[in-house]
Amino acid sequence: MAVLLETTVGDLVIDLYTEERPRACLNFLKLCKVKYYNYCLIYNVQRDFIIQTGDPMGNGRGGESIFCQLYGDQARFFEAEKVPRIKHKKKGTVSMVNNGNDQHGSQFLITTGENLDYLDGVHTVFGEVTEGLDVLKTINETFVDKDFIPYQDIRINHTVILDDPFEDPPGLSVPDRSPEPTKEQLDSGRIGADEEIDDLKGRTAEEIEEIEAEKEARTRAILLEMVGDLPDADVKPPENVLFVCKLNPVTTDEDLEIIFSRFGPIKSCEVIRDWKTGESLCYAFIEFEKEEDCEKAYFKMDNVLIDDRRIHVDFSQSVAKIKWKGKGGRYTKDDFKEYEKERDKPSKLALKEKVKPKQDSKYDLVLDEDIEESETSQSHLAKKQKKKKHHHSEDEEDDKRTKKSKDSDRKHEGERYREKMKSEKKDRHRSRSRSQERDYAYSKHKDKYKEDVRVRDWDKKADRSRSPKKSKDKERSKYR
Repeated sequence: MAVLLETTVGDLVIDLYTEERPRACLNFLKLCKVKYYNYCLIYNVQRDFIIQTGDPMGNGRGGESIFCQLYGDQARFFEAEKVPRIKHKKKGTVSMVNNGNDQHGSQFLITTGENLDYLDGVHTVFGEVTEGLDVLKTINETFVDKDFIPYQDIRINHTVILDDPFEDPPGLSVPDRSPEPTKEQLDSGRIGADEEIDDLKGRTAEEIEEIEAEKEARTRAILLEMVGDLPDADVKPPENVLFVCKLNPVTTDEDLEIIFSRFGPIKSCEVIRDWKTGESLCYAFIEFEKEEDCEKAYFKMDNVLIDDRRIHVDFSQSVAKIKWKGKGGRYTKDDFKEYEKERDKPSKLALKEKVKPKQDSKYDLVLDEDIEESETSQSHLAKKQKKKKHHHSEDEEDDKRTKKSKDSDRKHEGERYREKMKSEKKDRHRSRSRSQERDYAYSKHKDKYKEDVRVRDWDKKADRSRSPKKSKDKERSKYR
């Protein structure tokens, strides 16, 4: 119940779900038995998704089931088996491709990703890859074009049935040996599966060194672009600038400009100096207007003696004068191209000596025609001012009306507010008078109570102060 697929990049072993998908497994096994899949292209490789094959035409539009060979064209496709439901959960799941009508032919796919739920219920799972997952990984990582077709052919060379539980149906013709591939079958218009891709084959050692040096320079330029030290990996230094080194510290910009100006007009000549001390760093950049003049100076001025120093001249490799923001900058490749276009345009700035002095307009000559034109312009201005005044007066009337309405509204609101305040004051006065009356009655009652208490206390004290002898004499005097 397993099949071995021998491909151009390695072998894959597929275990089949013969109990869950008997019809799909029967179709796949018998197609492998009649060598139907031999030399079939893997024509669809979508990284971390699927790889698709099983079409002898190699374009995804052909293929037929084993039942077509047995029963004719009316049995080219067979119905999909949806029960029991098996999901595309893991890598290496093998499914029959749906033709759009819930039918299958000979095409099948192998998943290279996990949990591909959107394939469930559409393509029928009938097996899984148990051996050769490293081969599946190499196929998954192959280079493809925009249509997901590999640049180099990957084919199924041979199929071997390891275990077949199904008997051969009557009328099935099994070949004795694998058939030879045709030219049409092998001619895909791409790099052949057996072709070796070697760019250095047939080249000399010097050419190989040059190619490797170019590759290293390219990788360095890309790294500098990624870091932010270059605006673009393809940026090139200007070809009209010379780099001059080994200068005498005494040599100045004017000296170099005079010496090199015999080859042609010079745009700029700058000796690089220390930003703190201002001393010369013994190298300079000279920019010519024409590239031809720059080449002449390069060939004739190398190793020339200037100020008792033999200078060295070379073409500049610096891109420091390109205006861009560097690390974290916002300039792109398009901005750099626009800068290259605008660099050759003449500058709008000029020296003070070349600029014409401005004349005061008060002292210019005035002609009759100019006077007439000024009068007509003044009349037009007067008309415009009248129109503006008229519009302004209308606007002022509208503003006055709105102000009056607003003032009346404000007066009404003020009167209402005053009435409210008066009513609140009256209520407060009433509440205060009531509270005062209550307090007065309470104080009177309290005073009476205090006086009664005082009288009682005084009587008690008087009774206590009387002696017992005097009371007895009084009682006796009553009976006398």
